[in-house]
Amino acid sequence: MLYKSTRGKGKVVKASEAIIKGIAEDGGLYIPEEFPKITESFEELGAMTYQQLAFYIIKKYFDDFSDDELKNCIDKAYDEKFENPYIAPLNYKSGAYFLELYHGKTLAFKDMALSILPHLLKTAAKKVGITKEIVILTATSGDTGKAALDGFDSVDGTKIVVFYPKDGVSEIQRRQMTTQEGENTFVVGIEGNFDDAQSGVKEIFSDEKLNQFLNEKGYMFSSANSINIGRLVPQVVYYVYSYVNLLKDKKIKNGESINVVVPTGNFGNILAAFYAKNMGVPIGKFICASNENKVLADFANTGVYDRRREFSVTNSPSMDILISSNLERFLYEISGRDEELISTLMEQLKKDGKYELNDQMKDRLGILYGDFATEEETLLAVKKVYEASNYVIDTHTAVAYDVYEKYKKNTGDNAVTVIASTASPFKFPKSINEVLNFADKNASEFEMVEALSKNLDLKIPKGIEGLDKKEIRHKTTCKKDEMREVIKKFLGV
Repeated sequence: MLYKSTRGKGKVVKASEAIIKGIAEDGGLYIPEEFPKITESFEELGAMTYQQLAFYIIKKYFDDFSDDELKNCIDKAYDEKFENPYIAPLNYKSGAYFLELYHGKTLAFKDMALSILPHLLKTAAKKVGITKEIVILTATSGDTGKAALDGFDSVDGTKIVVFYPKDGVSEIQRRQMTTQEGENTFVVGIEGNFDDAQSGVKEIFSDEKLNQFLNEKGYMFSSANSINIGRLVPQVVYYVYSYVNLLKDKKIKNGESINVVVPTGNFGNILAAFYAKNMGVPIGKFICASNENKVLADFANTGVYDRRREFSVTNSPSMDILISSNLERFLYEISGRDEELISTLMEQLKKDGKYELNDQMKDRLGILYGDFATEEETLLAVKKVYEASNYVIDTHTAVAYDVYEKYKKNTGDNAVTVIASTASPFKFPKSINEVLNFADKNASEFEMVEALSKNLDLKIPKGIEGLDKKEIRHKTTCKKDEMREVIKKFLGV
């Protein structure tokens, strides 16, 4: 299996090289030359544990890893760090199957891929014979940062630098990052929003002068964002896992299509479901749920991507994004793999802040259904699900549920549906408390965590126990144009 750039000018590389580089030389994203197919029956896959299924799917993409190498990565990733033995259980509530992706250490779906990426990267570096120290550079809207820090903490031969919008994350998200231990970790608050952090990181990746300078000092950059194919492929696993378990539990017939609803800002999580479909999983509709930063919902409905709009800070902060990096991989597929066209569209986005698809691509865009939830609708969805099912969802999952309700109303489609439940309600207690009223409105987020546990009879996840007592170790903040200097200072060069 070889990987090439969406923009067609980078070298064709093996999986291990694509994982190390993170982004292609021409600024494009790595995609497999062709999609591998699921060749076993879904019944056979349904008999596998999560770890066995992960091996089956990931091996098809990363076939330059030996069986032992890959099994070692999987065993280290999906172990007792996850508080649920099923890793990603399905929970039927309020008319849909919630795919709970938040049972890892940092309470968000990013753990599903970021618990394995450090092991893939370390193995890949050894295979390729890299002796330089790998510097992981990541922008986060709140969840990727902590999951990446946790994954790379004290991993030999790596350092990790995470940039987050200092006023754009929840108190718990901020505290998870700023208390991170590990001598090789560094966390920086950006004076700006997530898009400032993300575009800054992308510019640093393509800064030849800086990369050359760091190379001479014994360092090389890589990414833990979902632009890295090593992040994306492990996410495909849980959509396959959902389907085969629905089949095993006789909730669907073999070959029956399901719909998937994903709350998305960067388009990575929903793209993983699209990859699962390309491997042979019968997924009918991809329901793309946005918050008030509804650039993706508008795109799904018009074929016009336009980031020139006001940025909103919402109660689903991990989706407060206007530049969806992973959409480029989806565009590549619906363009008929037209590298020149993708280069043109990405250039237009950079130069004009917008682009429009041609008629052929607009037709293929029909596989996506897009809609959005306001902050008020988000909270009402939390309340509705709780009152109907005694089940607490976080605000991002609530965005997905609200959009799913709109989809059913607008289309009459009642196919079996999986909703990606992307974070634990314990990460956003302040917002949830606005409608569930389990704590005093003036309580701190940490007091609310205690009240959520006590009053709604939920166990506090290990990942945030005692978080408010931990020492804050990372206090650095900077402007976007200071990011390069901050990195050099951390590396001591």
